[in-house]
Amino acid sequence: MEWESDASELKAAGAELLPDGRSGLRIHGWEIESRKRSILTSLQLQQWEEELQTSHLPEMVFGDNSLVLKHVNTGTKIHFNAFDALVGWKHEALPPVEVPAAAKWKFRSKPLQQVVLDYDYTFTTPYNGSETVERNAECVRGLSNESSCSLQWEDCMDKIDLVALASKEPILFFDEIILYEDELADNGISLLTVKVRIMPSGWFLLLRFWLRVDGVLMRLRETRLHCSFGVDMKSVILRESCWREATFQALSSKGYPSDCAAYSDPSIISERLPIIMQKAQKLSIEIPCKH
Repeated sequence: MEWESDASELKAAGAELLPDGRSGLRIHGWEIESRKRSILTSLQLQQWEEELQTSHLPEMVFGDNSLVLKHVNTGTKIHFNAFDALVGWKHEALPPVEVPAAAKWKFRSKPLQQVVLDYDYTFTTPYNGSETVERNAECVRGLSNESSCSLQWEDCMDKIDLVALASKEPILFFDEIILYEDELADNGISLLTVKVRIMPSGWFLLLRFWLRVDGVLMRLRETRLHCSFGVDMKSVILRESCWREATFQALSSKGYPSDCAAYSDPSIISERLPIIMQKAQKLSIEIPCKH
């Protein structure tokens, strides 16, 4: 079901819908667009396998789905897509999670086939987004002077104020985009999604990788980005990444249920999973004063 924006709230916030039937908004110098399409065809999957140099891809890859957040005056673009996320999976190359012997048969594509899981079949990715800067954009604070013009995130102690984000501020636009999904041969779930919410004061997004290998392991990797709209088109973006992980055995030893059905919603059970990595970064984007 598509989000329906309120025309009066958009006008009050100085926002406008994207033209040509595109999904998203223009607001405070940002153009934010979500795109949702069908899963890749078999031919497209073959092309991706060649480019990624792998014979393994998730069951459902939404290769044409994306979320793009572009700061128009500086050309700064932060975007999210399945291909770059799978590049991260391929590079990290985690060892495969052990599957209980009784469940290995589920991974067979043919009867009596020997199952050799010698790759990370969970498609775990360290991906926290993609970044580009259009070459014709002005050099701005927050960008490096290198020809690649990469964004320069600074480590910081600042935190995203989730309590403030839960206030009754109007939601001008909301969407959730699936990038890829795999049910691990009915042995759990591997899911990468990104959600975006736009308010009059700024935008907020959550990139979430959620893994549950039934009876074995749960893994949650989340990246949150929050941009506060400043004066004179200045924007400050906070980015927090948090990785959590626990085995079913470890949770059971703490008195938590061992039943897989108790772990269907990562939002509810995330606090039970110990943090294994956490960091916060900040990016300031502004057009320099011309003298």
